Amino acid sequence: METTNDIAPQDEEMPSDKVADLVEYIVCGLVDDEDAVSLDVTDGAEGSLIEVTCSESDAGRVIGRKGRTIKAIRTLARALGQRVGTSVEVEVVG
Repeated sequence: METTNDIAPQDEEMPSDKVADLVEYIVCGLVDDEDAVSLDVTDGAEGSLIEVTCSESDAGRVIGRKGRTIKAIRTLARALGQRVGTSVEVEVVG
């Protein structure tokens, strides 16, 4: 469970960090191998991109049947992003 932020200094919390914490909490609840989960947060002018990396065997659980689970995670992430004032995209990198 590793979260990295490419642009922001480590001592300053970005709005995208709150969204990344939520995404990490949800994903870790779904997978069998929590140690294989890592998040890569990239903040840009347009918004933030959160890339979720997990083991290949758990990628299907995160994506869900017909993509329903990842769609729900994206909806929650976008809703929280809107509340903290940032645009958010979530991608799964199996």
